[in-house]
Amino acid sequence: MQFNPSQLAAKDVYKLLTGAVVPRPIAWVSTISEEGELNLAPYSFFTVASRQPPLLCISIGEGTDEREGTVKDTLVNIRSQKEFVINVVSSELGNQMQKTAENSASHVNEFEEAQLTPIPSDLVKPMRVKEAPIQMECRLEKIIPLGTDHLVIGQMIRYHIQDQYYLGNYKVNLEKLSALGRYAGNYSVSTEFFTLPK
Repeated sequence: MQFNPSQLAAKDVYKLLTGAVVPRPIAWVSTISEEGELNLAPYSFFTVASRQPPLLCISIGEGTDEREGTVKDTLVNIRSQKEFVINVVSSELGNQMQKTAENSASHVNEFEEAQLTPIPSDLVKPMRVKEAPIQMECRLEKIIPLGTDHLVIGQMIRYHIQDQYYLGNYKVNLEKLSALGRYAGNYSVSTEFFTLPK
């Protein structure tokens, strides 16, 4: 079986890609609007873009369903404020993360809707998710339009980790973290680790 992307609907190519590029970590992105309204939304197109300087990137698509063709609040806020926070989602926070994925009006505070605790960041205006095991404060480096999406690249300028997830020597306890990942339309947690011969 083979497919020619140029002959398929975008949603079908998307399904093929998200079924092959797995697992994808989730960036739980918190931003703030010009008016001071808090926003929190998950994105599974997320990775490290550079080690030095430490750059993270997320891809933000158009609004979906009743907001189709619109720009997502996350992108609007990042363009405006040039700052954001990427919070890491542990499996225990899955239901609350899913709540923040709902299409909501711009004035809706997703922290309140999902019963999460916003706490101040050290260097940026957007709030962090207190319950998230790891939070990374980012300053916007660049936004690159790619087709219908936008690749947002930010420099990580402050890294927060809760003590129980830190092993020392700059290592994260991955088994305890139990980070949520995306497999096509489903979510999963990988806590089985093994090494391969060098």
